Amino acid sequence: MRPDHSGSLARAGAFSADEREAVYRAIETRRDVRSEFLPDPVADDVVGRLLAAAHHAPSVGFMQPWNFIVVRDAGIRSQVWEAFSRANAEAAEMFSGAQQSAYRSLKLEGIRTAPLGICVTCDPERCGDVVLGRTHNRRMDSYSTVCAVQNLWLAARAEGIGVGWVSIFHEADLKRVLGVPERIEIVAWLCVGYVDRLYDQPELAVKGWRQRLPLEELVFADRWGGGE
Repeated sequence: MRPDHSGSLARAGAFSADEREAVYRAIETRRDVRSEFLPDPVADDVVGRLLAAAHHAPSVGFMQPWNFIVVRDAGIRSQVWEAFSRANAEAAEMFSGAQQSAYRSLKLEGIRTAPLGICVTCDPERCGDVVLGRTHNRRMDSYSTVCAVQNLWLAARAEGIGVGWVSIFHEADLKRVLGVPERIEIVAWLCVGYVDRLYDQPELAVKGWRQRLPLEELVFADRWGGGE
């Protein structure tokens, strides 16, 4: 069957003021939720909208390298938490003094308290070895998958749903729990659930871990360091 190349172009005008404001509001109020999840289940149709948003992310070579493992089973989420807990204990030992105390005070309970977990993976072989746009940077498939995570996160914010990205685990442990093949990369475990409150600033800023850097210190003109 011959591919259909008859797709039409649509006008690329700006959004209305209200639509534009909604997009920026989702971006600016998105938060990494760690422990404020409500027990209310997330309905299948809502999960479907979140996954559709993720699936509409940009991807290099249109390879769409992502898969999504939707985990509601409490037993599996408990096993994932155990893998996280082991790695988290190792992570705490990498800090010292007051910083270690601050790290240990962070409540990272979303894996068990959120009603839903979504594991986002990347298949580097989805389009074969030579992929348009990945010829000189082999990580572009992973970067594309991160765009899918961001899309899901922003859609969740619009739905009143919190998301927490867990990255503290040994990949092999999660692959064993979830049956993920060796060649597949695990990009994110996302804790997903309704929340009734969000911090007005990122939690790590509120709790003194780090503050947002001034944008003007991060922007150069024409070349590295330009404009200094």
